[in-house]
Amino acid sequence: MVWYEVIIRLILAIIVGGFIGYEREYKNRPAGFRTHILVCIGAAVTSMIQMYAIQETSNMILLHPALESALKADVGRLGAQVITGVGFLGAGTIIHEKGSVKGLTTAASIWVVACIGLAVGLGYYFLSIFSTIGVFIVLVSLKRFETRFFQKSKLAKLEVQYIDRVELVMKMEEYFSLKNIKVQNIEFEIEEDEENPYKTSLYTILIPRNIKTSEIIRDLCIYNEIIKVVSV
Repeated sequence: MVWYEVIIRLILAIIVGGFIGYEREYKNRPAGFRTHILVCIGAAVTSMIQMYAIQETSNMILLHPALESALKADVGRLGAQVITGVGFLGAGTIIHEKGSVKGLTTAASIWVVACIGLAVGLGYYFLSIFSTIGVFIVLVSLKRFETRFFQKSKLAKLEVQYIDRVELVMKMEEYFSLKNIKVQNIEFEIEEDEENPYKTSLYTILIPRNIKTSEIIRDLCIYNEIIKVVSV
């Protein structure tokens, strides 16, 4: 492998890793711009080491044909180790928070970047470039499609001003059950001001994607027990 091929492949690895990493950085994910570049460069270097090893083995066999049965070059060994080993980095981006798992897409993007880096290092330019474009389209364009058609619920917080707590809880439970809205948390504020008859509570809820927050606020304001509802 000539020196300019090494430079081309390293530059392409930086571009590929940075291109995908930029999208993750823009979304403020745990592994972003620099992480993806480093993973891609590392995978590219590993695959080029494999190429050098194969080339040296071939040259040695040509010079010493008697070594043909003794020397072997495993094309996929180092690449397989990269794909397996990069899993620990992906695991570090997965966060478990309040019963939900976040960071799986970023972990998958790191794994894909490692695979693309191997392709860059092995000199498969067409495969590297078009797979990068495909990954970027999946991360950017299909996010809107996923949000619109597959996202089951969205998180919202409502600040409710009321008079009687018992009546409020009964009415809210009745409405949320009717609309298939799940309550994650309820916070009741203790009012020190005796002159103000109104009290405040904060509801954290999961709303089905076909229901708008403004629709919920409008419906709740109809109840006499509720003074005011605002989204926070």
